[in-house]
Amino acid sequence: MAVSGRFALLILAGAVPVAFEPTRRTVLLWVLMCCAVAAIDAFLAASPRRLVITREPLGAIRLGEATRSSLLVTNPTKRRLRGQLRDAWQPSAGAVSDRHTLAIPPGERRRITTSLRPTRRGDRWADRVTIRAFGPLRLGARQRSLEIDGVVRALPPFESRKHLPSRLASLRQIDGRSAVRTRGQGTEFDSLRDYVDGDDVRSIDWRATARRRNVVVRTWQPERDRRVVLVLDTSRTSAARIGDMPRLDAAMDAALLLAALASRAGDRVDLLAGDRWVRARVSASANRTTLLNDLVEAMAPLDPALLEASWPTLATAIADITRRRALVVLLTPLDPAAIRESMLPTLVSLTRHHRVVIASVTDPALAAMAATRETTADAYAAAAAERTAYLQDRTAEMVGRLGVDVVTGSPEELPPRLADHYLMLKAAGLL
Repeated sequence: MAVSGRFALLILAGAVPVAFEPTRRTVLLWVLMCCAVAAIDAFLAASPRRLVITREPLGAIRLGEATRSSLLVTNPTKRRLRGQLRDAWQPSAGAVSDRHTLAIPPGERRRITTSLRPTRRGDRWADRVTIRAFGPLRLGARQRSLEIDGVVRALPPFESRKHLPSRLASLRQIDGRSAVRTRGQGTEFDSLRDYVDGDDVRSIDWRATARRRNVVVRTWQPERDRRVVLVLDTSRTSAARIGDMPRLDAAMDAALLLAALASRAGDRVDLLAGDRWVRARVSASANRTTLLNDLVEAMAPLDPALLEASWPTLATAIADITRRRALVVLLTPLDPAAIRESMLPTLVSLTRHHRVVIASVTDPALAAMAATRETTADAYAAAAAERTAYLQDRTAEMVGRLGVDVVTGSPEELPPRLADHYLMLKAAGLL
């Protein structure tokens, strides 16, 4: 049983009879009378146990967008339902005005809607639904809490999709070239033409030269249907926040832009996400129209784990995907300690079979710290920032000597830079 503010006012109204007879007995009788009236009022209320409450299913939305969760409340009793309903959600679900007033006649049903705007990516769950049914005097009420399942999935926002049209235009220019004069792994034969100064002598077709009695070379074009494997690091280093988002979310944005671009280029895109274990996997699908939907659905529930990344485990998963040469993009922080201790031996193995790119999100705050030296504390912070940047540069040079390309940038800069690097590899015939 619950009471309302009216019950408190009724108790205070007892000051009038107490003023005429200020005794303990008068106070006790007044309080007992008020409690009895509230109990009778609550007894006359509609029973919340007999209410039928169902929740309409919710679809997935992008992080930052708003949606609505609807409850259908049916009153099968013979009494009018007067009261309140609270549709409680996780705080990160962003529920707005989750308390609603109820007025449902007997035998009727009402739809109660709660606005949601999730503030975090992933599955946001409903907590419980609490019904408080008041009597005719609205002094006492019956109350009950129910577990009504509900979940809204907030997908990665994919803010870098604004860069996709310009990169697709560059891709069309690459595909529109008649031939690419690059010979090497990852190219397909296109046509024959006469030799000109500057051509690679290894591309000379000697049989055609003998037939034509003129030096003829083969021309090549970039292969289609290549394999692009995106590897998301979900270990402890991906939990660091850069600005107002985790590093993992920024890496997801870069992965989605590259996946959309590579899919339009005719390449097959796979996704691996993991740390010590593989947390998510999306295999290349023949139906490329569903690729982005599959990727965002797989990325949505991922959270950083307070574990070190096991790169041998992830390398084994890459080998399970493909034995052919592929572009492997490791979206991981350029952390010197983590790379030296765990990743370095794996990189040596990966570069023997694949083209490897490390894409790392950098923190713009480091540059700001390094530039500010007004106080003693600022000087120490600037020294720490300079040392961090120096170690990251040395790490990039070290992995570069292994044949690994390193692409870095802030959360806003990394997606277009990674897409541009992919286009450069395509234009050079290095995939």
